[in-house]
Parts: sequence; C-alpha cells; structure tokens
Amino acid sequence: MWKVRTQVPQGEEDVGEDVGAVREPAPEVLAAFEAARGFMPRDEGLALHAAAVEAAGLGLPLLEIGSYCGRSTLLLADAARAAGTVVVTVDHHRGSEEQQPGQEYSDPELVDPERPERMDTLPHFRRTLAASGLEAHVVAAVGASPVVARAFGGNGGGLFGLVFVDGGHTEEHARADYDSWVPALAVGGLLAIHDVFPDPADGGQAPYHVWTRALASGAFAEVGGERSLRVLRRVAPGH
Repeated sequence: MWKVRTQVPQGEEDVGEDVGAVREPAPEVLAAFEAARGFMPRDEGLALHAAAVEAAGLGLPLLEIGSYCGRSTLLLADAARAAGTVVVTVDHHRGSEEQQPGQEYSDPELVDPERPERMDTLPHFRRTLAASGLEAHVVAAVGASPVVARAFGGNGGGLFGLVFVDGGHTEEHARADYDSWVPALAVGGLLAIHDVFPDPADGGQAPYHVWTRALASGAFAEVGGERSLRVLRRVAPGH
C-alpha cells in the first residue's frame, strides 16, 4: 500500500503516513468492487481508495473522469460517504476506442440494444451503484469531458479535493481531460492517474504523458501510487 510523503523538518527522516491503514473500504463495498465489470485490479483499487479517503478530508467533492460500469466509482463513493461529501463522475458512457464493437476490449453485453454499432454502459453503471447502496453519494454527469467541464466551470480552481483521470487513452482525450479538470483541483488535493506505463511495451503512452506533464509543471509532487496508478499532490497553482 502506498504512503503519503509529507514535509518534515530538515534532517529528520520522512517515513510518510501509511494511508492504507487509515480506513479500508467497507467489506460489502470491496465485494461489490470485485464483482463489478471493469479493469482496475484490487491492489490499485485499494490505493485509489486510500487516496480518496485522504483527499475527502479537505471537505470538497471528489471527481472521477471515466466511470465505465462503476467499478472504481464504488471505492470513491465509499470514501466520499465516510467524509460527508460526494463523488462527481464524468463519462459519456459510450465506451472508449478500444471498447467499441469488434475491438480488443469490447463486451457484447454492453452494446446498445437499439444501436448495435455503439456501446451504452450507463444502465450497468446505475445498476452497480444502486446495488451497492452508494447511489446517493454519486453525482453522475453524462457527456463528453470538456463539455461537462465547461458546464461545471471547470477552469476555476478549488472545486475538487481529488481528480481521478481514467478516461479515453488517446493523446487527444487524455490531454483534454487534463486541461479541462486539473485546473479545478484544490491546492493540497490529489491528482490520481490510471494506466501510467513508462515503457510503451506495457501500454499506451497518453496517461504517462499526462503524468510527466503534471510533474514538469512544478505544481505537483508525486506522493505515491500502486503499479500503473500514480498519485500526485497539488502543491501550487498551475497545470
């Protein structure tokens, strides 16, 4: 489990705080996570939950970009519920490029029954949340990420305590998610990015490029992660 690195006086050892020890997901939430459709493995999910628990302490809503069928949403909603806040999810629910009919990660059960050439994950997302009892702690925005961001006023800072980027993995979509939502992350909040693969042989490079851009901006410091999930803290304005 990842540790949050905090500032310590010069000369003292920075051992960090074991965020994973703060609070794990409720057993029924973890069981629902493991049963839900999706691609996030358990260890990365627990790291995301740990980040969400810490970020929710700011008293601000959490944000998820890319929800699919609600697997990771359950963990964010569990953290939001405990802190008395909500998680805002942003997804057009038509699936990413690799999930379209005939593509590598296509799931025939997610095809829109009225339009078989396209996906529709929204009914599955809603059923996942309803079955978990967490529906009241989720605000679902259905639409393209940049369009929703404009409607939310996403270009102003301080709206969210956590921004979790797990949307489209093309360069265009990953860059649009970053530009649209990262300015809305409060100073002290956490930026989590999924599917970060420094080696192109392991996966697509768009999330990795977003991660390196955040670090290069000087506005973020990496505080931990788990495998392809990277977590950074906003330490200054900018992106």
